[in-house]
Amino acid sequence: MGTGTDSTKKQWRPLEKMFNEVPARYDMLNRCLTWRLDERWRKTAARKCLEGKPSRVLDLCTGTGDLSIRLAREVNGETKIHALDYSQPMLSKARKKADKAKLDNIEFIHGDAASLPLENEVLDVVGIAFAFRNLTYKNPDREKFLYEIHRVLKPQGRFVIVESSQPHNALMRSMFRLYLKVFVAGIGGWLSGHKGAYRYLAASARNFYEPTEISQLLSSNGFNEVEHRPFLGGIAGLTVAIK
Repeated sequence: MGTGTDSTKKQWRPLEKMFNEVPARYDMLNRCLTWRLDERWRKTAARKCLEGKPSRVLDLCTGTGDLSIRLAREVNGETKIHALDYSQPMLSKARKKADKAKLDNIEFIHGDAASLPLENEVLDVVGIAFAFRNLTYKNPDREKFLYEIHRVLKPQGRFVIVESSQPHNALMRSMFRLYLKVFVAGIGGWLSGHKGAYRYLAASARNFYEPTEISQLLSSNGFNEVEHRPFLGGIAGLTVAIK
């Protein structure tokens, strides 16, 4: 498996400390707190990333590597996969998972989404799974991240986002917010031993943008043809935008 590269970081990102501390039970809690639906939604995102047999795909904010590993299992060998994250503990876990799965077609990169170590217009697809919220929700570097994503994509390249969303139905939204408070913030914080991290995850999901707001955000940063597909009544969704 490719050893990947490390890029020198000029500053710590706002959430870096939190994500450096949670990897031990991160995957287990993701499966439990989403009833394993995150795997199904990530699979749908991976297939959207691989439509048209792209030559190069970046899994941005790969975390423990679930999306990049899914991509690596489904490609035909002609697609090059990059997986980038700023958290070294997360990236180390992703590498171990890829090694265990005997996948050698992923290049892991330790780097910052605000300064991607890639040339202009070199990627066919940028995918991101359950981390777009971290880049954009009350994040002072939001515009930097979106600029970099747009910069590294080829013309007509796709930005594929799978993320929590806001149910349109009022009852569904109330139930979703109660679930976030009780299970994600409460039980997730208790099981992980990092209550602050899971309070943040619950609060950011509860207050995250509507699909129309995401579309406007992407359109104002150089993307067009934005499409959104809701999952399970809108508690999550798949957004695809074209450069």
